[in-house]
Amino acid sequence: MKPWGTVFELCDIVRETGFALHSYLKNGHQEKVYERGLAHRLRKQGLHVETQRPIDVYDEDGTPLGDFFADLLVEGILVVESKAVRTTTDEHVAQLLGYLRSSRLEHGLFVNFGAPRFFVKKYVMSESLSAT
Repeated sequence: MKPWGTVFELCDIVRETGFALHSYLKNGHQEKVYERGLAHRLRKQGLHVETQRPIDVYDEDGTPLGDFFADLLVEGILVVESKAVRTTTDEHVAQLLGYLRSSRLEHGLFVNFGAPRFFVKKYVMSESLSAT
């Protein structure tokens, strides 16, 4: 039995787990430390988590163009893009949105562990391939 019911509940689990990790480690570590820590804690909760998972990128007609490496792919449906920067930029968010658009995955979380306050934002790619 999976420990979540909807993708929104899955996002809540990832958000709460990321917050707990940030509360413990604080900011100041390299991105890979947070990525590994988040993956470890999610797996302990029974979630299937892949790190640096290659995901295919498609053209609009379905032609495969290449791939990108998702920081985390949770339960095969949620891309988690993690950063450890003091200030996030539009380019950081654009990276996640590009991943969602080109991979045809719908749900993504952008998390930043690098600031004194933990930051997380959910993105949903709608049918028209624009973020909501």
